[in-house]
Amino acid sequence: MSYFRELPNLLYQSNLLHKVSSQEYIAIKNIFRRIKVRDSVDDVANFYKKYVILEGQRPDTIAEEFYGQTDLDWVVVLTSGITNIKDEWPLNNYDLNRYATEKYGTELNADHHYETLEVRDSKNRLILPAGQKVDKNFTIPTSHDTSITYNIIGAYENVTYTGSGDITNITTTISNMMYETRLNEEKRNINLLKPIYLQQYLREIREI
Repeated sequence: MSYFRELPNLLYQSNLLHKVSSQEYIAIKNIFRRIKVRDSVDDVANFYKKYVILEGQRPDTIAEEFYGQTDLDWVVVLTSGITNIKDEWPLNNYDLNRYATEKYGTELNADHHYETLEVRDSKNRLILPAGQKVDKNFTIPTSHDTSITYNIIGAYENVTYTGSGDITNITTTISNMMYETRLNEEKRNINLLKPIYLQQYLREIREI
């Protein structure tokens, strides 16, 4: 990662065994210096291009594809807002399965939580959005207008309710594995600095 070439040096009192004086210093990289994209730039969508990290891609392979240089992997990491690549970069399928299996063990396919299915009435009005975390037996009341029917979207079968009583069976199960897969997929969506702004970015990094 050529990022460390850009960091300034500082003189640090030598702890080497062969030193002959306590006044000996060595030049080291100041790893405590960090770079952040300016908020004013971060807010301008024109500076960035949305990118989806594919299976098995690494920062260096994306840097080669996007900027033509593998050693600009640090630009990919920094400009996409990643501060902890171990936790914020998506795992490949093999590593994801291994991670989830180690985390949940025999409970890998057990229920993690429940989410709502989408419910619309016969006038196509949204009654209940999908994806809300709820209890397993969550229900919603219908109106008193029996002429209105309710459609549950995403159920195994097309289910229609008339306008009386509570609407039931409107939840779906999210397993532990599904939950971890979702989290991992969300990490695939990043923003990359457009190549036309790369040299300007590198100049500002070196000046800083």
